[in-house]
Amino acid sequence: MSPDFFSSLQVGDRVVIRYRLGPDEQGKAGERFSDALGHVRSVTETQVVLETRGGMVSLDRAGITHAKAVPPPPARRQRR
Repeated sequence: MSPDFFSSLQVGDRVVIRYRLGPDEQGKAGERFSDALGHVRSVTETQVVLETRGGMVSLDRAGITHAKAVPPPPARRQRR
């Protein structure tokens, strides 16, 4: 991941971010990482805030391992 990736983000961009969980946040199976998919709401030198389906998620940039822009979600299919 390029260090200037975050400087190129704009509010409203859709991204997926993989980040490290804190020791008290690890999953039942010992997961140490998690993913967040959503729209960028703010980027600072220390944090990235995303709006996900579950609400706002604030991530410390120091804990982010991977990030990439993703396309808009596909259109919903109509019921038959």
